[in-house]
Amino acid sequence: MPDSNGSSKPLLLFFTASHSGPARRMESLLAHLARKERARLRVSLVDVESSPELAEALGVTGVPALVLVDDRKPVARLEGRASAPQIERMLAPYLAEADAEQVVAQR
Repeated sequence: MPDSNGSSKPLLLFFTASHSGPARRMESLLAHLARKERARLRVSLVDVESSPELAEALGVTGVPALVLVDDRKPVARLEGRASAPQIERMLAPYLAEADAEQVVAQR
């Protein structure tokens, strides 16, 4: 979905469940990431108990899980508890693309 300047930001889906301790421990990490990268990335929390069809459609079989969607397609994923460096490595190529698109749009 395009943002206010017509470009589109990647969407990081954070799949969680109320009974998952590892997912609950990752919540603050994802909240920090969402604030830090708000200009380049959208982050959305998805409760698999409330949205099982979305989890199934994206092949999520356990929580926590992160699925990065770019141009309406899943392009990267991490399953299980992930650290900040692991998440940043997964996102880096896609956030670099978002930066390049912003530079082109500003010209």
